[in-house]
Amino acid sequence: MILLVIRWILTLIIVFIEGKLINKIRMPAILGWLIVGMLLGPHAAGLMSQSIMDLGWYKIIITWMQCAFGLMLGTEFVWKKLRQYGKGLVVTTLTQSQGTFFLVSLIFGIVFAASGVPVYLALVFGGIALATAPAPAISIVNEFHAKGPVTDTLLPMAVMDDIVAIAVFFTVNSFIARMVSGGSIPLYMIPVMIFLPIIIGIVTGLPAGVLLKKVNGKGKTLCVLLGGITLTVVIGYIFNTRIFTNITLNYMLMGVSYSAVFSNMVSEERLNEIIQWFNPILGISLVAAIVDLGAPLDYHLILGAGLYTFIYIGSRAGGKYFGARLGAKAAKMPETVQKYLGLTLLPHSGVSLVFTGIICSVLSASEPELAMIVKGTIAAAAVINEIIAVIVAKKGFELAGEINRSEHHP
Repeated sequence: MILLVIRWILTLIIVFIEGKLINKIRMPAILGWLIVGMLLGPHAAGLMSQSIMDLGWYKIIITWMQCAFGLMLGTEFVWKKLRQYGKGLVVTTLTQSQGTFFLVSLIFGIVFAASGVPVYLALVFGGIALATAPAPAISIVNEFHAKGPVTDTLLPMAVMDDIVAIAVFFTVNSFIARMVSGGSIPLYMIPVMIFLPIIIGIVTGLPAGVLLKKVNGKGKTLCVLLGGITLTVVIGYIFNTRIFTNITLNYMLMGVSYSAVFSNMVSEERLNEIIQWFNPILGISLVAAIVDLGAPLDYHLILGAGLYTFIYIGSRAGGKYFGARLGAKAAKMPETVQKYLGLTLLPHSGVSLVFTGIICSVLSASEPELAMIVKGTIAAAAVINEIIAVIVAKKGFELAGEINRSEHHP
């Protein structure tokens, strides 16, 4: 056990150092975290082995950190900030998410019809393609201190995007389960998956907000923040392990809701102070979360990627970019948002792999060959897309003028 802990800590240290090195060539550290995490993972060097990721304490720590980095998103849900882009956020979220679903489903429907694969499988790829992985974008914003309309739109949109993705994906999942006569998540559970994490966050965020208005000093503030995160995770864990057996509530969404509540209860100056003090913990949480994302990826899949993988990457990128551009233009959002928001929405792999595991468990019972198509395509796309997406996302912030190119980032 002690040896496994040492290996995990050593992995994080190596990944952190590599992130600093890749930052020297003006690339985001997260790219180094992903690549080195993959190379140290179970499919390569094995320092970050599968046995570590299967340990109960490791899963609990990662869960806690998922809730913790939800705070960066939640602190953007300040009502005064959202009023400026409120309508645009909703419109653009719907156009880019639903646009991605329809474009990916349509293209795969045509390809599958021509190749003899059941056309309904196209809906699976459309459903998986919706979600945006928020951690890479958060990392880039945090590292390069991105600031501007694109950043202000992206951070809350990442949360709204995942809410839409949950609703669409699990609706598709239920439909596919009925098509292949397997098990199914009841449709009435979809609202539960969306709103229960939000309710949990509200329940823990309200007392945290009261306390944060009263306490002073860095130590007491962090105790309130960390205690609230821990309580949020404990409540979520009870629901996920004791009450529900066929669904998993989103811990990041709990963290977002928790922090959104107290962010609207304290003054702007106090919130900035809280964020500043919490940033080191956020940084550690991001490194650990990205390593957890990269380690399971198999670099061999890059060599074995087939036509479906590149169709998936291309159609998803098209749906995100043009859907965001159409929605932002319709909502008359700033020109930089219209042009470059879609580029920052490409990171995907963490959410895609979770959705893939869920749908493959449904397909495996009666349609194992279809499960293999989905698993092979998405797994290869996760490796290729994530490396490209991080570079493109950073470029999107640069083109929008929200990263100071001349600023030195050690």
